[in-house]
Amino acid sequence: MCIRCGLGWSTAEEGCHERKLHRECLSIHVGQAGVQIGDACWELYCLEHGIQPDGFLLNNKKDQLGVAKMEHKGASFDTFFCETRAGKHMPRTLFIDLEPTVIDGIRTGKYRSLFHPEHLINGKEDAANNYARGHYSLGSEIIDLVLERIRKLAKQCSGLQGFLIFRSFGGGTGSGFTSLLMEQLSVQYGGKTKLEFSVYPAPRISTAVVEPYNSILTTHFTLEHSDCTFMVDNEALYDICHHKLSVERPSYTIINRLISQAVSSITASLRFEGSLNVDLNEFQTNLVPYPRIHFPMTAFAPIISADNAYHKDFSVSDITTACFEFSNQLIKCDPQLGKYMACCLLYRGDVVPKDVNAAIAAMKSRNSIQFVDWCPTGFKVGINNQPPTVMPGGEMAKVQQAVCMLSNTTAVVEAWACLNHKFDLMYAKRAFLHWYIKEGMEEEEFLEAREDLAALEKDYEEVGQSS
Repeated sequence: MCIRCGLGWSTAEEGCHERKLHRECLSIHVGQAGVQIGDACWELYCLEHGIQPDGFLLNNKKDQLGVAKMEHKGASFDTFFCETRAGKHMPRTLFIDLEPTVIDGIRTGKYRSLFHPEHLINGKEDAANNYARGHYSLGSEIIDLVLERIRKLAKQCSGLQGFLIFRSFGGGTGSGFTSLLMEQLSVQYGGKTKLEFSVYPAPRISTAVVEPYNSILTTHFTLEHSDCTFMVDNEALYDICHHKLSVERPSYTIINRLISQAVSSITASLRFEGSLNVDLNEFQTNLVPYPRIHFPMTAFAPIISADNAYHKDFSVSDITTACFEFSNQLIKCDPQLGKYMACCLLYRGDVVPKDVNAAIAAMKSRNSIQFVDWCPTGFKVGINNQPPTVMPGGEMAKVQQAVCMLSNTTAVVEAWACLNHKFDLMYAKRAFLHWYIKEGMEEEEFLEAREDLAALEKDYEEVGQSS
């Protein structure tokens, strides 16, 4: 009998009923980037759990994809999927965009039968890379419908643990509508964890001229509503695809599949049983020393192309070391320019604690890795026994063990400083400002947001100083 919930279970593997019942997470994908990343993530989740594109479990005997046979009872389907009476597994997710094109791609795509039609929400008009359109004029028209659908999803949960929000900082919907939504989630679901996976504007690659405006406005307005924001950027992802996967001109499909591998590793312990699992609340507890300092960098290893799969063999020590290398980080930011405040190492596959402890001890002995003097422990470890899965015929090789590192480092101030500088250059000339004012924003909001980001830069500098 379980001491915590007073219920019995037949085998040790089935675990605590309370833990199984109260772990649901809702994934919310906002804007073009968020929706496309979501498409890649759910494709991978289905593959990992043996769920077919129509939502029904794959019969392992008839598996034509070459996916390894898996024990379904070890998988916590109910965390991310809701099972209907007919045995169909429906994702606990919502896709939102202010224009229909990208979501129409999901409605007509391979996984069109997987998602409930009510969970695919779009408006009729694009946010046009304008934060103000996403937050004020167009966003306000769709927010009530979105909140109603979230309420329905939350009602299906026996114990909602929190929200995973996917979006980009630079887009109009990703920046503007997400700010509006996060504000409402804080009001209606105040005690629930809100983790973000955000595409940060790359230093040299830009998809919109007004990215600095959108990014600084959304960071300011969501700073108090988000518990932890995991950042990636397209430039770092392009470089990884080019140098490690030998893809000359990476498509968004390849880039999003790479992001989905990191997201899958972060969420694996929520979806599968493991020897040392990390819960949703544990991420922020171990990674966020102060409420505002909640922007960890993401790294993943090993990243090897399918062509090189049989020529390389990696130990736990190798993949741990690789995560601290600049070339394996999913954001362009040099960690050697700052100090680590906390590190979360999430291992998957054939990994034992003894090897992890030895790898961490070896990393700690290196002079190149510096921790702030007020946090000498520094490492949080998660181990999940489910090995990583890759898309059949994709660019990445299937490996037996992998690690995703989430590190909160003062080096990320470099990214904020770069963004603030770009904002200042445009704002000094009041360039493009009229588009925002026209949609109902006031100039004071820009000043307020910029001052908040300057304070954030200062916060990072202060926590890195020796005591």
